[in-house]
Amino acid sequence: MITVKELMSNELYTLKSTNTIHQARELMLKKRVRHVPIVDKKGEFVGLLTKHDVLGASVSALADINDQERNELESNIPISGIMMTKVVFAEEDTSLLEAARFMLKQKQGCLPIFRGSKLVGILTEADFVKLALQLMEESTKYEEINNESSN
Repeated sequence: MITVKELMSNELYTLKSTNTIHQARELMLKKRVRHVPIVDKKGEFVGLLTKHDVLGASVSALADINDQERNELESNIPISGIMMTKVVFAEEDTSLLEAARFMLKQKQGCLPIFRGSKLVGILTEADFVKLALQLMEESTKYEEINNESSN
């Protein structure tokens, strides 16, 4: 059985609930992530912030203000007001198939992954795309080898 531990991203970029929307947007852009676990002072998981949450709370680009003014406004809005605190998660030994079915059924873009009470990774849609790409590349190589050996 393949588990989520084998596919999850274990390089986590986290924020605290006191960080701001501006800081969240900067982190997401810099690290190219769409899901950020929120931790407390002890590093324990307390919630999740998604790109969708940030976009929904951000000052619209259509507003009649410049980027500097928008950044200043968003630097005063803590993410504690927009982060999700009721988050479904999985244990690292959860079946990858079970996690994939759950994410698809619930239309959930990620699953925080725990070992006991410790956050150890995050499983995202992007991880599944990488897996699909790897499997397709392996399938293509297999087909090429079979075609060469039958000639």
